[in-house]
Amino acid sequence: MKKLFSLIAVFAMLSFGASNYAVAQEDATNGDSTAVENVDTTAATKDAPAEVAQTSATEDTTQEVATDEVVDKPVHQAIKEKFIEGGPGFMSMVLLTLILGLALAIERIIYLNLATTNSEKLLSSIEDALNSGGIDAAKEVCRNTRGPVASIFYQGLERFDKDDANSIEIVEKSVIAYGSVQMGQLEKGLTWIALFIALAPMLGFMGTVIGMIGAFDAIEAAGDIQPSLVAGGIKVALITTVSGLVVAMILQVFYNYIVSKIDSLVNDMEDASISLIDLVTKFSKK
Repeated sequence: MKKLFSLIAVFAMLSFGASNYAVAQEDATNGDSTAVENVDTTAATKDAPAEVAQTSATEDTTQEVATDEVVDKPVHQAIKEKFIEGGPGFMSMVLLTLILGLALAIERIIYLNLATTNSEKLLSSIEDALNSGGIDAAKEVCRNTRGPVASIFYQGLERFDKDDANSIEIVEKSVIAYGSVQMGQLEKGLTWIALFIALAPMLGFMGTVIGMIGAFDAIEAAGDIQPSLVAGGIKVALITTVSGLVVAMILQVFYNYIVSKIDSLVNDMEDASISLIDLVTKFSKK
């Protein structure tokens, strides 16, 4: 009986030890799993900011690229690109008309501004000279004054003769004739500016026609109508047309300013010439 109890006690102890060993082994396994999960969670937590930073960096790069694409190019760079896209041939000719037209227009503007004089002040000086020194003193005043009005006055005074009864009529004819000469000097070069105004859009339209011909040649060679085939030719056509029209508009503004300036000078010359005839007539009666 004692042996039986001893066996039961030994069996119970072995069973309890085995169960404790199994529980301990299971706890160890669970601990290892928890540790692995904790390590994975820690690693994931550490990697998360890197992924977020990488994502943020990618978004920032995309935004910077988009911002760079949105920012407009400089004006001179855009004009240069359009000039190259329009074709060097016709765009060079259009540019040449602009350069030559501007050169003539600027030359005329400088000449007309230098030709502008104060007619009232000049007439007052001539009147004082006639009263103090006669015709020679008046001619000296005109000789020292620049501008077409002074040149017309000088030519009229040069032909005045106090002893000739018809000298007033001669002076008047001389003033009218030399006034026509001065008007021709003022209008010098305007025909060339008008030529460039008409020529610039014509060159642009010619580039348009040639671009369209190239587009239709591409369609014929491909045997099919595709936007990519005709886009290049149409783009060249439109760029040359716009360039020619812009050049014509710029030169037209300068041309109208020059014409208005010439009209103002001519009106001033006519009024001053009438006043000169009155002064000479008054002087001849003394």
